[in-house]
Amino acid sequence: MSHIVLSPPSTFFHFQFMGSKTSPILALLAPGAMGAAIATRLSASGAGLILTNLDGRSEPTIQRARASNMQHASYTEIVERASYIYSVVPPKDAFAVAQMILSAYKAAGSQRPLVFVDCNAVNPESMKSMATLFRGTGIILIDGVIIGTPPTPSFNPGIYVSADPKDVAALDEFTRMSNEFGLNVIPLKGEGAGIGDASAVKMSHSGIVKGTIGLFTTMILAANAASPSTADGLLHALNLSQPALVDLLVRLLPEALPKSYRFVGEMEEVGGFAAGTNANTFDGLAKIFARVAQGGDSDLDVLLKFAQQAKETRESESASRV
Repeated sequence: MSHIVLSPPSTFFHFQFMGSKTSPILALLAPGAMGAAIATRLSASGAGLILTNLDGRSEPTIQRARASNMQHASYTEIVERASYIYSVVPPKDAFAVAQMILSAYKAAGSQRPLVFVDCNAVNPESMKSMATLFRGTGIILIDGVIIGTPPTPSFNPGIYVSADPKDVAALDEFTRMSNEFGLNVIPLKGEGAGIGDASAVKMSHSGIVKGTIGLFTTMILAANAASPSTADGLLHALNLSQPALVDLLVRLLPEALPKSYRFVGEMEEVGGFAAGTNANTFDGLAKIFARVAQGGDSDLDVLLKFAQQAKETRESESASRV
């Protein structure tokens, strides 16, 4: 990547973060599995107050937020108190959350600097449309994406971020602050870097990883529809010719398939990103994930049984080689 000259940090960012480890007030929307795990890591690493909005949320979600040291606040309180807002919601909700934050900011008559970090799986054009919402306000948009599973004591996902060139100082401070409080933020900087680039990383990555899961899903269900014996033959053939694919299937399918409903919107976003090449591929994958999500236990049972048999096959072969 080419070198980029940074502009001096604004007075707000310089005053807020220079010197000793001082935690700004943060907000995290929303306390799902990923959001709560990120809040837990931030809190465990010394971050102070972490706000969230729990209006209309279920009791398990409220308890998860509390366990992650998150404090309920209205959207007005969030825009008036937080310095940074992490948005970690399903892709279909990303734009609505951004609009709610902007509406609260305008209703409060606020002009204070605020950084809104959209960490959702949306395509670059969706992110650029979101940027137009905040144009002319005191809200700085950072394009962010999360690659990997929720943080645990032994794993820290990558959070790739990019920003408009005029907001590089804010990008740098967000990166420094987030990493200081336990996250793994990787800024994309250099020639051509801007809003949409982090989202493009997510779209490309999801197209490969979740696209592979969708392809596994499609062909296993097709084989089983021919007959259970065909599915058995498919496993045998894959293990014979492509054992590395079987290992990948064993690792990816059991964890991913119960979350199929979350991949529908993501594949639609990937299709928009890949429109210049072959968007129809990802429209089809969105449909297969919707089928698994909406089809009850039958498809899921077939797929998880296949994955379990694949695991046992690989373990049996490994044991026989000892």
